Amino acid sequence: MAYSTVVARKPADPQAPLTYRDISTPLGEMRLVASPAGLRGAWFTDQALLPPPQDWTLTDCDPILEQARRELDAWFAGGRRAFDVALDPVGTPFQHEVWRALCALDFGTLTSYGELARAVNRPKGAQAVGGAVGRNPISIIIPCHRVIGADTSLTGFGGGLARKQALLAHEGNRYLSRSARARRVCDGQAELPW
Repeated sequence: MAYSTVVARKPADPQAPLTYRDISTPLGEMRLVASPAGLRGAWFTDQALLPPPQDWTLTDCDPILEQARRELDAWFAGGRRAFDVALDPVGTPFQHEVWRALCALDFGTLTSYGELARAVNRPKGAQAVGGAVGRNPISIIIPCHRVIGADTSLTGFGGGLARKQALLAHEGNRYLSRSARARRVCDGQAELPW
């Protein structure tokens, strides 16, 4: 089943008031950020691209942040494969197109930058697609961790290769090392917790 969340086709309002909260996950603390329209960001708190919380309001009672927390908890526990929380990331039209394509990937499905470029009708745009994937502000929910090298190599991830390896393992894709050159293990792929 594809993610039911759809990235809005209109640009997010970069001036919208933002709320945030930090949550615990099995892979470390995450910061969730929301606008009135939806989830604006989800970063691990040690990520280099984590923006500072300037003009953001810290809260534990925002309904969007609470929904995102509950859904992430259920996803990590193995009880959820898709997310329903509304999304409101800020990005260019091209970035939104790539993020929508990522949201269309089923749980456990892997793709390469080239395949993703073809999916957004930019067959020669793998490098541009890689840039859009790298700017994804909503980790896990917009599943950029599902993008691997064409040769099944692990490739980069803003949250670090150890987390990417763990996220892929959670979805049934095994890598024996955290090296960017590691290749997917083809046998035993269906070792899911449910």
